[in-house]
Amino acid sequence: MTGAAKLPEAEGRVADAPSDNWVDRYAPAPWRPYLRLSRADRPIGTWLLLLPCWWAIALAAAAGRPTLWDLWLAAGCTIGAFVMRGAGCTWNDITDRNFDGQVARTRSRPIPSGQVSVKQAVVWMVAQALLGFLVLITLPPLAIALGVGSLALVAIYPFAKRFTWWPQLFLGLAFNWGALLAWAAHDNSIGWPAVLLWVAGIFWTLFYDTIYAHQDKEDDALIGVKSTARLFAENTGRWLFGFQIAAVLLLSAAVLLALLPAGASVAAVVVALAGVWLFAGHLTWQLSRLETENTDLCLRLFKSNRDAGLILALFLAGAALAALIPG
Repeated sequence: MTGAAKLPEAEGRVADAPSDNWVDRYAPAPWRPYLRLSRADRPIGTWLLLLPCWWAIALAAAAGRPTLWDLWLAAGCTIGAFVMRGAGCTWNDITDRNFDGQVARTRSRPIPSGQVSVKQAVVWMVAQALLGFLVLITLPPLAIALGVGSLALVAIYPFAKRFTWWPQLFLGLAFNWGALLAWAAHDNSIGWPAVLLWVAGIFWTLFYDTIYAHQDKEDDALIGVKSTARLFAENTGRWLFGFQIAAVLLLSAAVLLALLPAGASVAAVVVALAGVWLFAGHLTWQLSRLETENTDLCLRLFKSNRDAGLILALFLAGAALAALIPG
């Protein structure tokens, strides 16, 4: 590990990491720069990668019957989301190391701050990807193929902001791929409900990551980095409302298309749709509070999407349990 220059954050802590995060408090000192590189000190990204997987597992189970295999899928997706999000963030920081050094919020990251060299970062990225592959090979062949295919999206994403105003779209394509993978792992096929979940997740990502991107829009403008936050500017609220409506309609369609042809109980359908409506309510609450010039608020609202996605996951799981009730 290369010696770190004196940082504004205590002992190398990344600027936008919570002050009480577990990495800086409890992880062994030699591991901290690598865990920071993986964003382990900021777990929201792992949640946002994981939740579409849980949606797909729960909805597929509700359309059939939950089994013990679903428990492994949920656990395997959790492990996979943690290590592959870490590998993806490491790749992102390798490719963005020159940009990150010019942005106030990111210049304290391990590579631009000198805590980790590029070579060390590459080794760490490969190690995480190999752990993810060990989980992936426990799944059916179609799911394995989808997992390998996702690497192309992960590889492209860091470069998207250099050639398009819509890098958040590329993030959505990658971050919600787990909906397809998890459905395939459960059902050994890719049904239309899985596709609808994936597209709904993309619109959700456009919603929350546009909010996130408003933190950096001034620095992004100076260094020539594109984003939907810069593109939408004062019209952000209208665009986010559109993304919200699209996500909710697609989620509702996924629920109905999965459960009605399967002969699911009325209780299962009602519980699943209630989750979608509560998800919609959370996004409405975010929009009602949004102030795009308030960077601290943007970060808090962005992080609150864990709760929005978790609400939906819990209600879809409830619908799956309802499928076990006779009649």
